[in-house]
Amino acid sequence: MSENSEQRSWLPYAIVIGVIVIVLAVVLFWPASEPEPEPVVEVETPAVVEPEETEPEPADTFEAAPPPEPVEIDPDQEATPMPEPMAEPEPLDISDTAIKSALETIATSPTLSRLLVTNGLLQRFVVSATNLADEDMAPNHRLLTPPEQDFRVYNQADREWIDAASYKRYTPYVDALESMSNEDLIALYERYQEEIQAKYAEIGDPDQPFTEVLIEAIDTLLDTPEVKMPIEVYTDSVMYKYADERLESLSAPQKQLLRTGPDNMRRIKAKLRELKDSLSSRTQ
Repeated sequence: MSENSEQRSWLPYAIVIGVIVIVLAVVLFWPASEPEPEPVVEVETPAVVEPEETEPEPADTFEAAPPPEPVEIDPDQEATPMPEPMAEPEPLDISDTAIKSALETIATSPTLSRLLVTNGLLQRFVVSATNLADEDMAPNHRLLTPPEQDFRVYNQADREWIDAASYKRYTPYVDALESMSNEDLIALYERYQEEIQAKYAEIGDPDQPFTEVLIEAIDTLLDTPEVKMPIEVYTDSVMYKYADERLESLSAPQKQLLRTGPDNMRRIKAKLRELKDSLSSRTQ
């Protein structure tokens, strides 16, 4: 079976793309801007009311008030400086350079830099997450580069099984995912949420909050069943398929998650559960 046909059929990197798509917010940090200036409230000057004319009192009724004492001004005294106007908030930078740089800043894993693609990060995030929520894949909008190692199987008793070495290809991706704290990821998502929502309105329901889409995408992956290893596969001369019909009937994202291996899948699910709890608390 050719390398190209295997990549087309299994898309081994796609599930990791989907996972990072959900949690990278995405994808998505920029330096905090200055606080917005307080709104100026105009106060109307009250109209001057002229006093009514009254009869003057007799001159000998009151004593004349003494003139006010002159006020001496110290020439060395500094005048109170006027407050400087507050700076306008910096515009949101959604360029690929800014987004990638910020993601690298919050990730403690040095491998994230070489795994990320370099163009259209925000759009790729929205499209990939939307497809994942629909239990589908968006390989043309991947956020990460594919693994360098090839998918491998081994033969035993005239049957083919997934080689455990294939699972190790995904470990660097999962390491990069775990190197970013949930708090940082949620903060990134919230900073870019308005821009993300606008992009989602172009391809989905404009009245649906994109956060709901993210939660649906997470649920798609969390519903992937745990299976015993090793996993048997077969080829019909075009692509590899799961020998177990129950596994082959799973959605495309779920079948790809199985391809990451039992340990990586456990780590991915643990991260997704934590992120789902954080996202769900913000929709209530």
